[in-house]
Amino acid sequence: MENNSFQYPELQQDIGNLISLFSKEPSLRNQHNLTVIQESLRKVVSPTFEIVFSGAFSAGKSMLINALLGRKLLYSSEGHATGTECRIAYAEPGQEKVVLTFLSEAEIVEQVTVNSSRLGIKVTSSTFDNAARQLVRQSCQKIIDEERGEHRSEKAKQANALSLLIQGYEKNREFINPQDNATYSMEKFNFSTLQEAANYARRGSNSAVLKRIEYFCCDPLLKDGNILIDTPGIDAPVRKDAELTYKKIQHPDTSAIVCVLKTAETGELTAEETELLETIQNNPGIRDRVFYIFNRVDKTWYNPQLRKRLENCIKTQFRDSSRVFQTSGLLGFYGRLIQETSASDRFGLDSLFLEEIQGLSNNEETPLFVTEFNNYCGNSGNLFDSSFKAEIRGYESPNQNYVRVLGEHGQPLIQKMIQDSGLEVFRESIINYLVYEKKPQLISTLINDLYPVCTALREFYLHQHQILVQQPQTAEEIKSQKTRQLAAELKDVGDQFEAAIKDEINGIAASNYNEEFERDFLKLKAQMVTRLDELIHTFSVETVYQKAQASHRRNSVVPLLGILAEAFYYLANGLEEVLVNSSQDLVQRYFQRFINQIRDSDYYRDIYHLLGNDAGIEERLNQAQKLICEAIINEAHTECDRYVRERPEFYKEGSPSVWQLCQTLQQACQGYDYHTMIDAEPAIRQLLKLDFEQKVRETVLRTYRQTINQTLNIHLLKIADEQRTAILQQYDHAREYLSQTLEKEAVKKAEANQMRRRELEADIDTYNSVVNRINDFLESIQLDRDKLPNMSQRDLEAILSDSQQGYLPKN
Repeated sequence: MENNSFQYPELQQDIGNLISLFSKEPSLRNQHNLTVIQESLRKVVSPTFEIVFSGAFSAGKSMLINALLGRKLLYSSEGHATGTECRIAYAEPGQEKVVLTFLSEAEIVEQVTVNSSRLGIKVTSSTFDNAARQLVRQSCQKIIDEERGEHRSEKAKQANALSLLIQGYEKNREFINPQDNATYSMEKFNFSTLQEAANYARRGSNSAVLKRIEYFCCDPLLKDGNILIDTPGIDAPVRKDAELTYKKIQHPDTSAIVCVLKTAETGELTAEETELLETIQNNPGIRDRVFYIFNRVDKTWYNPQLRKRLENCIKTQFRDSSRVFQTSGLLGFYGRLIQETSASDRFGLDSLFLEEIQGLSNNEETPLFVTEFNNYCGNSGNLFDSSFKAEIRGYESPNQNYVRVLGEHGQPLIQKMIQDSGLEVFRESIINYLVYEKKPQLISTLINDLYPVCTALREFYLHQHQILVQQPQTAEEIKSQKTRQLAAELKDVGDQFEAAIKDEINGIAASNYNEEFERDFLKLKAQMVTRLDELIHTFSVETVYQKAQASHRRNSVVPLLGILAEAFYYLANGLEEVLVNSSQDLVQRYFQRFINQIRDSDYYRDIYHLLGNDAGIEERLNQAQKLICEAIINEAHTECDRYVRERPEFYKEGSPSVWQLCQTLQQACQGYDYHTMIDAEPAIRQLLKLDFEQKVRETVLRTYRQTINQTLNIHLLKIADEQRTAILQQYDHAREYLSQTLEKEAVKKAEANQMRRRELEADIDTYNSVVNRINDFLESIQLDRDKLPNMSQRDLEAILSDSQQGYLPKN
């Protein structure tokens, strides 16, 4: 089974080197998912290849595994209720063994409870005592009797499975711990051969209480690290048993899936089977290594409509027909086994099926295979056009018909049945895959995952090589290049500064773009609104009355309009102070952030690198801050000065303010003394609120933000243009400064260019060395079409010849 032509001891190291080369380049790191490559590599170098058989209970998973190995190893009864996981791995000749792990008592009780509820059996005892167990077993037998046999219905199968679970517990109590799972090698049971241990584990009652069975068999199918794993049904009544299957499907060690489906019985995929298929697709370690088995296809032989539904399901939902198989595991497996029997043991009735035919009475039971064999001969239609005239007689028992038909037709009929079962096609396909296709496919998948990474790495090296061969290689060449580039670099940093100013202006104009500026303006809004509420709340008629009376000593009476006039001045001036201070704070905070932002920019560092200073940027911005602050403060004064004048709407007929004014006049003018004005104070406050709320609202929501934006726009654009020109005018200074610093810098850069080129050439040599080794390996296993792209000397020479300008290294 092993194929030495696939030996490549350095593969893991070589792939690791390619991943390291790719990962060290920052511009490449996020372009491809390297974990996919690492997972594919893990599959190639792994000493094991786990093939998980998954599907519903009674789908025939265990039967198919038995058929692949040609042994009756796994328990394969319909309706088997336990969540047993079976692993079958390779053992050298003479070293076959079985390791058994039992369910805990707690797990058994849980399964009994769940399955009893599912069957409608009421467990009256709260403890798992003998009386409770007997009650459940009696109820199970009653269901089986009502269904006329343990195989006649799904309910009967489940009842039989539950009964077997209790029997298994009673027979194996010495091996079952209360809470923990106990594990024993087969020597514990005094078994000397694997088949003895397998026979023990295969008995329904024993199998029902086993959590895990590990077989180690000497079979060529298992020799190359192949491990067959049988899992609990995805529709297990105990949910955690089903979850074991899903966890195994999603486990990174799982390499392939044999998905056994019951569509041949039901005509469509169940919800659990659909979930299973989706889970399989989500495991990147499985890829397309999935075999779909539609077992019990013999059910469609007797039902044309069911057959049509099955074919439609396969056609519409399973496009890759090379991995789709239709089987009758029961007929195929036992067909192979009875080839070794003869009339002397009644074609297996006295050997293979001895346990099954031993009923409670003296009458022989009919093994399930015998029933299906008779159906195949009499009702399936598979023999209509054949030379076989197998007659199933109603006056003979099923076992008598079975023995007679085989006695009449023998091996040719068995061969025909095996062929019709589809099992040999599946078996040959699996064997062919594991022996001839597995390794090449795993390697091909790895190379396909690696190809885009190698392509990207190769293009990166070519591009970097092109850049480096065009770079100056000596200090003199670098100084000459730098001097020629100086004017362009000054223009570039000037343009970048101007662009940054314009972007900043656009950001301020666009709401929610500059979040910190927006927060500062919202703070200004809140301060204006809060201050208005405070001014109205603290407004005192008494204070204003005294001030007005002091201005007119001859008069002891103060008119309401005099009170209102003083109030308008009081509110307008109070709001002006807030708007001026908030505006000044907003501008200062903005310029502090903007200057810090400029200091952190690349072009600012470039300006220092070219000139040794910032070309007066900060000084110019500080001057701009003062000018902008003065301009906006003047705008704030103007804005609030207008608050002194009533809005035209204040006197509009029918408006709330006119109505409130009339009410205030009537209340305040009922007398001539001071107290009538004091009594009217709440009404006066309300009147002021009606007018000033609208004025403040107009300012903070409509006019003032535009005023700030426009002021910043005018001054900053002027700075941008002036500063760009000022930077360009620094050419002579930049040239002089460059001459002072360039000598050391040029030497360092020349050395850096040469070092980078040596590093790049070393990386290219490593890349080519690895890729060439991998390609030689691919050629040796006839996977030439999957070769990875390398970098030939011709590729590098083409870069040199195609370079229209630049500095080439001197040899």
